[in-house]
Amino acid sequence: MAFLTIENAVAERVNGILKDEFYLDQTFDNVIHAKRATKSAINLYNQIRLHVSLDYKTPNMVYKLTA
Repeated sequence: MAFLTIENAVAERVNGILKDEFYLDQTFDNVIHAKRATKSAINLYNQIRLHVSLDYKTPNMVYKLTA
């Protein structure tokens, strides 16, 4: 059960980052704009944003190093 709690905490942290750093907490004009903004934010999070926990690498960099 603790594993699920930790998993949820990580998911909530990522959701918070997407809302706060990539402004996904705003009201969008329509679903298309919301989907476009979400896709862009996830792309930036995975390919551009450096993560302290990953020794200042992006998730994509780490994935490529371990693949």
